Amino acid sequence: MPDLRPVFAVAGWLLAILAAAMLVPAAVDLANGDSGWQAFVAAAALTLFFGVALLLANRQRGWHPFTLKQGFLVANVAWLSVALFGSLPFLFSGLGFSFTDAFFESMSGITTTGVTIFRELDAAPAGLLLWRALLNWLGGIGIIVTALAVLPVLQVGGMQLFRLEGFGGEQGLPRAASLGVGIVLVYVVLTAAGALALIGAGMTAFDAVTHAMAAISTGGFSTRALSVGAYVGHAPQYVLIVLMLLGAMPFLQLLRAGQGKLTPLWRDSEARWLLGLALAAALALALWLIDRKFYGEPDALRVALFTAVSMLTGTGFVIADPTPWGGLPIAMLVTLMFIGGAADSTTSGVKLFRVQIFVAEAHAALRRLTQPHGVFIPHFKRRPVPDEVNQQVIGYFSLFGLSYAVLAIGLGLLGLDLTTALSAAASALANAGGGFGDKLVAYGNFSGLPEAAKWWLAFGMLLGRLELIVLLVLFTRSFWRG
Repeated sequence: MPDLRPVFAVAGWLLAILAAAMLVPAAVDLANGDSGWQAFVAAAALTLFFGVALLLANRQRGWHPFTLKQGFLVANVAWLSVALFGSLPFLFSGLGFSFTDAFFESMSGITTTGVTIFRELDAAPAGLLLWRALLNWLGGIGIIVTALAVLPVLQVGGMQLFRLEGFGGEQGLPRAASLGVGIVLVYVVLTAAGALALIGAGMTAFDAVTHAMAAISTGGFSTRALSVGAYVGHAPQYVLIVLMLLGAMPFLQLLRAGQGKLTPLWRDSEARWLLGLALAAALALALWLIDRKFYGEPDALRVALFTAVSMLTGTGFVIADPTPWGGLPIAMLVTLMFIGGAADSTTSGVKLFRVQIFVAEAHAALRRLTQPHGVFIPHFKRRPVPDEVNQQVIGYFSLFGLSYAVLAIGLGLLGLDLTTALSAAASALANAGGGFGDKLVAYGNFSGLPEAAKWWLAFGMLLGRLELIVLLVLFTRSFWRG
């Protein structure tokens, strides 16, 4: 049995940070004269109490590197505890949230999935709307830190390719801290710049801030039931397209770009694949919409680009219900949901680097068939990919497909129709938001689903956010043995 003290100590720090974050929407409600601030203060007090209690009960002298088992446990405990205590403001709000709905909303926010159970979102208190955006925002920076500091060490699905020299040892702590501060600074600057741009595009200051947070985190929580489609004018849509793409970019390269080194970002294969896929999908979708006379040329290009970027980055913002467009566009959009963005971005899905390695391995396999005596090694970012990483990536694809099938079948057994079950499972596992079939589901509203389906989807969200293996390994006997 691994030593759980460091695991619970990390959870204690995170809960303390979460409690401090709850005071922000409390201040907003207090300034607006809304009694909802009391719910946030009560939730913050309870969260801080448990956070401090965990810290005091699990104090250790000095810093000790995590063992492999502790690494898996800290990732699970961290995300689950934040989702659990993040649900308290919804429970205490007095709006009639059940524990299921409150936990679902919180899990959707912190995993940056972006689906909601709010039945009357337009009339929701400002504090709760800001809290949803904050959950998105915290989850976005949280997954970047996890992807850079935790997953490479755990060697999850080929993530060791992104293992940073210096992480995990005493000598690497200053560099890791400096890198973390730099990434957080980039994240904050992009959010602030996005909010200012949205204000300039015609949004109110409150809506601009919440949508900038949801866009850069690729979380997709909107303040309107019709999502971005509720706003008059096209300018906010173009600003959000840029923000969503930035959220899906490799943040290490964005940090270098902020230091004046633009060439590495342009040369980064994940960044180029992201832009290429977004443009290719948008063009194909626009041609379909024009051919089927859904839109004229200018509107078709705009709607197609926004929808393709929203699905590819897993944000889930919507400006039009794509369900009536037909089977081909929906199949393409679901495929984009599965892909996601760069490894060190706020997106989820299988991630672009795995798609690139999979394509490179497939190409090498085909060449081996035609030239049996040749030696063909797949490359990623101009470097040969080790056999171990190839196997892990292929295994990850297999596990992702199996997990998706199990999630979709489970939703079908719970009474959902085929289209809704398939799209809702994709939305949860890829943390992409939105769906197809039911009109509410298409706009990311899952309030009409059965209670059991909400729990099943919440599990799927956590599974997708933790790269499958980090969560599923806890269900194996070998993990708990000596």
